[in-house]
Amino acid sequence: MGASKVVGLVVGGLVMAAVAFVVMLLLVKVLWAWTVPDLFPGAVEQGLVARSVSWLTAVKIAIFIAILSVFARGRGSAREK
Repeated sequence: MGASKVVGLVVGGLVMAAVAFVVMLLLVKVLWAWTVPDLFPGAVEQGLVARSVSWLTAVKIAIFIAILSVFARGRGSAREK
């Protein structure tokens, strides 16, 4: 395999990872805006809970979910053994 193919694969992988990351952030933002106002209408009206989240907050939520899923996956595999 030539060096140009390896570089192409690496660049393609990075682009795909970036696209997946942006899609995940968009999904977090849309799901928040869709569910939270319905779940907590009084808190949203009072300003206790945000009606929508910023891109930075979506990044934080996505990281939090990823960490939780890693811990949940680790605990599940330990119980199976």
